[in-house]
Amino acid sequence: MPLGTKLDDFDMADDVSQGLPVKLPDMITIPAGPFWMGTTDQHIQTLLEKEDWASEWNNSDLFMVELPAHQVTLNTYQIAKYPVTNSEYYVFIFNTGYKVPKNWTGFKFPEGLESHPVTSVSKLDAEAYIQWLNKASGSRYRLPSEAEWEKAARGPELRIYPWGDNFDPWRCNTIESGKKLTTPVGSYSPGGDSVFEVADMVGNVWEWTRSLLMPYPYKAEDGREGMGSPNQKVVVRGGAWYYSRALARCSSREGVLQDYISPALGFRLAK
Repeated sequence: MPLGTKLDDFDMADDVSQGLPVKLPDMITIPAGPFWMGTTDQHIQTLLEKEDWASEWNNSDLFMVELPAHQVTLNTYQIAKYPVTNSEYYVFIFNTGYKVPKNWTGFKFPEGLESHPVTSVSKLDAEAYIQWLNKASGSRYRLPSEAEWEKAARGPELRIYPWGDNFDPWRCNTIESGKKLTTPVGSYSPGGDSVFEVADMVGNVWEWTRSLLMPYPYKAEDGREGMGSPNQKVVVRGGAWYYSRALARCSSREGVLQDYISPALGFRLAK
């Protein structure tokens, strides 16, 4: 997959009034304090009792990347209520001349998908968007760490899904929903929202975090929140529209390279 163009490769408009107006994300404050990160033995037992895929996962040690469950304490932070949409990303492209996502037609997203999450963007593309947005707005947006992402999805309780411990295809966009495409952000609100009222945390699109894929327990100071090398995998979270419910859990984590793009991978902002 091609690397994203760096911002140094083109000129950003110093005066955003020269282009389309910038729309800032709706941010939700997540209070400071501890939460439980990862999958517990009880979670695995619950899934084995309720889900037909869990036995194969357990026998293949696929839960291991989510173990052990452990407490993590975070300071107060903010996270976007929704993933970045096509229409928001279009403003960035229009105002800067940055390369368009691979799944767009010409210089525009497919008709009718303006409120769908932008996809086919690498982590490098996401960071270019954030750098532009920060310059345009004078703010300090960034990608969330995977700990911040999981707390926003799970809340202070040890939930398997943002809404509880039972999967419900009416609360998120996974392959079980039969949509066969992304859905407009917030389509499953409020039923699919987390306790903090953050939307689309599972299903719809995988989301980039800033964290390198490293074993648990999570420790922000052990190097996983650094830049890493190009051959180190970065954590993506949340599952997506063409993946099964097995990956649409608060603790599910996958790792991909920074230049990876997919029609089921987008991002949301933190601050």
